[in-house]
Amino acid sequence: MEIRKVAVVGAGLMGSGITQVIAEAGFPVTWVDISTEQLNKGTEKIKSLLEKKVKKGLVDASYVDATLQNITITNELQDAYDVDLVIEAVPENLDLKKKVFKQLDETINENAILASNTSALSISAIGSVTKRPHKVVGTHFFYPVPVMGLLEVIPGLATSEEITNLALEFGEKIGKRPVLCNDFPGFIVNRLLVPMVNEAAYLVMEGVKPEDVDAAMQIGANHKMGPLTLADFVGIETLTATMEGLYEGFRDSKYRPCPLLVKMVEAGKLGVKSGSGFYEYDASGKKIAKGELVKQ
Repeated sequence: MEIRKVAVVGAGLMGSGITQVIAEAGFPVTWVDISTEQLNKGTEKIKSLLEKKVKKGLVDASYVDATLQNITITNELQDAYDVDLVIEAVPENLDLKKKVFKQLDETINENAILASNTSALSISAIGSVTKRPHKVVGTHFFYPVPVMGLLEVIPGLATSEEITNLALEFGEKIGKRPVLCNDFPGFIVNRLLVPMVNEAAYLVMEGVKPEDVDAAMQIGANHKMGPLTLADFVGIETLTATMEGLYEGFRDSKYRPCPLLVKMVEAGKLGVKSGSGFYEYDASGKKIAKGELVKQ
């Protein structure tokens, strides 16, 4: 089997980024979402990002046209019937993903691989609602997809070795560095990263300043970005949900979300997207230093 044509389901931030990198790699992509508005907005965003590459001298104008020509947008899943690979990129909710995979299994040709861009959910559970669990695999991209080079590939209990290898090879073809993960909550990156952010939140709850926590990890551990800045960038609610998934999956108290994170979500302090998290942000998403006026 060879992957020649791909479909991406979901026109959010992740779906947009995944569609872009696959189209840039030269694969025809059928991009599916129930919202035409979201698909159009996503296409414009991809075009804008590609044009920035032109301005930087990284590619020429023909590259933009060629990439966009690889993308076909549609509201109908049936239009993706003949693809070799479908990558689902809907919100991180197991019931929703199961519903989507049941639809994919009933609509897409029986030879196609069905992949999920989940960051923590069970691939075995997702694949269980299909008649082809051996062809279901996890392909966890990282945000922002065009920039982040890693791809976690997660086989479920029923996933065949052939499908796992095809997913790993496809990751390389689209310019990513694939790593093979076990089908346990959090896989590799989130299982290591999210508890660190959670512990950083505990330090703040105990009275340590966020900027001191971040400086300590940047200077003392040579991290490019402090854990609390990262939390604001990713979204406090996303990290808290991931932590709850880890806690639920392992039943281990070390994964229990810090009460401060829970309170921040309840208060709507979600990070950059809400303008307030561990730090404050202006309308453009730029961090506001203490003492500065908020620029809206």
